[in-house]
Amino acid sequence: MPKISTIEKLKHPNSRKTVSLAKKMLKNEKKNNNKIGTHIKQNLIGEKILWFKERIPEGCLILNKEETLKLVETYLARFDEELAQINLKNSIGKRRSRQHASREDVINITKNRECEEFATCGLEIPDLMDASQMEVLRNWNGELRYLQHFKLKRVAKKHLV
Repeated sequence: MPKISTIEKLKHPNSRKTVSLAKKMLKNEKKNNNKIGTHIKQNLIGEKILWFKERIPEGCLILNKEETLKLVETYLARFDEELAQINLKNSIGKRRSRQHASREDVINITKNRECEEFATCGLEIPDLMDASQMEVLRNWNGELRYLQHFKLKRVAKKHLV
């Protein structure tokens, strides 16, 4: 970034220095936005992998198709309890408005998207049917910088049934 004194010297808005400075600032802003998008995506993938890590049975080397199907169905139903709580809160009282409408909408959109993915092209999960990937998953301590060691696999319902 240029110094404040340099910015104060620039008087004309269409001068070459001002245009150059504006380009640099726009480039830096786009770079920061891309970094933020990457971090958000890594956080979502990390949360998904951590969810699967916490629910793998103890002492299991690999999961077969039936166990993987049960685990994925549990993953797809992870918001059901929260939706039931929201519906219960909305049913109590005489209010006509939905109290937690935004959270409910986000959960419904996420759930519908994931269910549709699982039914069609497949849900991207860690490869639970591979012994080496299960070992990597067991040894993972939750740090996002180690996400590159995971081999994510698209698993559809038709492949597991």
